[in-house]
Amino acid sequence: MSSTGEKVRQLAPHWAVMFVAMFAALAVADRITGGLGVVASLVLVLAIAFAYPFAVRTLGVAPAAWRR
Repeated sequence: MSSTGEKVRQLAPHWAVMFVAMFAALAVADRITGGLGVVASLVLVLAIAFAYPFAVRTLGVAPAAWRR
């Protein structure tokens, strides 16, 4: 098993992409709907947070820390 530093190095780019994807999705949803509530925003963020690792694994570009 790799060290914590190695795991962070592997995951940092994916965290950054996920963070940008969340902000982009929130901006698009806000523009389309004219304003999202807190609950709707939270649901959207959680959906991306759970879907992104699944999508990355499916595409075969997941870091070793996310592989099963």
